[in-house]
Amino acid sequence: MGAGIPPATTLADCLEKPLIYIRDKPKPHGLKNQIEGIDIEFNLQGREVLLIEDLISTGGSSVRAVQAIRNANGECNYCFSIFDYGFDTSQKMFAGEIPYDKAGNRLDSSCEINSLLTYDVLLEVARETGYINNQQTEMLAEWRADPFGWGEKHGFPKIKNEQ
Repeated sequence: MGAGIPPATTLADCLEKPLIYIRDKPKPHGLKNQIEGIDIEFNLQGREVLLIEDLISTGGSSVRAVQAIRNANGECNYCFSIFDYGFDTSQKMFAGEIPYDKAGNRLDSSCEINSLLTYDVLLEVARETGYINNQQTEMLAEWRADPFGWGEKHGFPKIKNEQ
């Protein structure tokens, strides 16, 4: 989640709001914090927190950040991202419909995603402006429909989808 820090810092500064940083996992040393910006004995005391992400792909790390905020007694009902692939998996994770980790944990209540740009809009604009042709549009739409199977269908080694 490191690439979301610069836009989050700028937004927090412009709005004159505090900033916290959420790691994917607690540090293995020192105070072992997962959230930087609050003391280990302090929680978010019901404060509303907007999660800023650079990119939402499968959704797992973003939804784990939402849960970390909620575990620290913060309210996190909105995630703002610069780019979102809009995969069904991430949409369902943010809605609390499917687990966000291998332990089967789900969000108890949904978190709304708002993104500056989505894959579908990017593809549409690239096609409309002539940046890509119809054949490329079809190829990219095929990738979007099955991103984890697309490569293997086109001669690339199979990769495993990790949440």
